[in-house]
Amino acid sequence: MTALYDVAAIGNAIVDVIAQCDDAFLEREGLVKGSMALIDVDRASSLYDVMASGIEASGGSAGNTVAGVASFGGKAAFIGKVADDQLGRVFTHDMRAIGATFDTSPLTEGPATAQSLINVTADAQRTMSTYLGACVELTAADVDPAVIEAARYAYLEGYLFDPLEARRAFAKAAALSHGAGRKIAITLSDSFVVERHRDALLGFIETQCDIVFANASEICALFQTTDFDAAVRALAGKVEIAAVTRSEHGSIVASNGALHEISAYPVEKVMDTTGAGDQYAAGFLYGLSQGRPLPVCGQLGSLAAAEVIAHYGPRPQVSLRDLAAQNGL
Repeated sequence: MTALYDVAAIGNAIVDVIAQCDDAFLEREGLVKGSMALIDVDRASSLYDVMASGIEASGGSAGNTVAGVASFGGKAAFIGKVADDQLGRVFTHDMRAIGATFDTSPLTEGPATAQSLINVTADAQRTMSTYLGACVELTAADVDPAVIEAARYAYLEGYLFDPLEARRAFAKAAALSHGAGRKIAITLSDSFVVERHRDALLGFIETQCDIVFANASEICALFQTTDFDAAVRALAGKVEIAAVTRSEHGSIVASNGALHEISAYPVEKVMDTTGAGDQYAAGFLYGLSQGRPLPVCGQLGSLAAAEVIAHYGPRPQVSLRDLAAQNGL
């Protein structure tokens, strides 16, 4: 089958609310700096009321990656659940406006479209409080075989390991992708996700995944070690490609016994780290889909991450395709 998509992603369809704050605000609200916590609708309402004014934008980790792939000029699709409400319509419009395919049927009853309340401190660390709402209603029935089988890479968002039904959706996607001779990639998303689901994640990675994206804290949590190098070796022994980001220290790409060290692109001022890992994955997967060498894939990921942390919001504000060309990539 000819590939219609470079990347098809399955993730939480979320609208982000991003505002600046100080450390005192986080302390008053009992928020753990740099983390992602799940909250209920009442907590979402009360936290929204005390946050500073900010921006609202369609987000969600895998959705952000799809936006990055599209900005590089790639063909992308997204599978995720929104409600038939105002935020759901905003999210749907935003995905289609960037040229991505998004045809998941919305909920007509039940919880509202998800939102993530993101407080950003002066050091650019983002602290996320997420009401999942309609996201948790994603099921295997929402995984369209025509989309997954037509994608060179299916990309799975680790945050979706929380609801059991979404894990079944992952299993279905993996079976469809591998059955069509395609590849499965997953991002670990957050160290707290890893702590909650370590055994299940390891089992899924070992049996279903070809590519894993993680950052240093996530990979160390996965293997219960403080030895970063040992954790990279452990992950590299389980998958075809391991891509591990290290903030300003760049990333490590491990594959077939080889280690590639990728430098971070310089950023004059880091404004907001929201979406950095998402955009790294976008650049990397786009590079893979175009047959680029692994070091170049890592460089494309680093370039996309550098662009997004230089402004507020989790999605590119300039053409990543043009930016790559300007940097000789």
